[in-house]
Amino acid sequence: MHQPQGETTRRRLLRGAVLGSLPWALLPASRAAARPSGVDYPTAQSAPASTSNYTASSRPDSHAIDRVIIHVTQETWSDTLAIFQNPSKKVSAHYVVRSADGHVAQCVRERHIGWHAGNWNHNTRSIGIEHEGWVDQPKYFTDALYASSAALTAAICAKYDIPRDRQHIIAHSEVPGADHTDPGPHWDWPRFMRLVERA
Repeated sequence: MHQPQGETTRRRLLRGAVLGSLPWALLPASRAAARPSGVDYPTAQSAPASTSNYTASSRPDSHAIDRVIIHVTQETWSDTLAIFQNPSKKVSAHYVVRSADGHVAQCVRERHIGWHAGNWNHNTRSIGIEHEGWVDQPKYFTDALYASSAALTAAICAKYDIPRDRQHIIAHSEVPGADHTDPGPHWDWPRFMRLVERA
């Protein structure tokens, strides 16, 4: 049946919007292959940090990756991305997870060394994941944030053969020499680790 020109265009736009909202991993191969470059995690948004805020590398060839370090931003989502993009800040993490909906941004490619741990040895061997929120405000640790971060952490562990345990998935506060307290006392480690195991 012939459709009026306006109706055909409207349907095409709606179909494109639906496809655009799906995670890349669920799209047909031809569409998934067209995902944006600049990300290692398929559903992440690319939000590159300034090249002044990390060390270019070729991990895991140059340095083995055997840790995931969990952080809390002490900033809003947008302010965190802006800090990582500011060349004078000298700080970055590989990923940032948004509180409201668990949306993930990748700021540093996994092969590069993020400046997030405050310890060079741990920077070289880890992937840093920041979580939007404040250590003393548990309302930011939403179901969506936990679920999304756990899926991301599990994918990183699978990719680099990192054991899914608390010796290899650690708090920023557990890094030797760290002067930070994140993710803090309100981060639900038992819940998070269960989600990582199930992911």
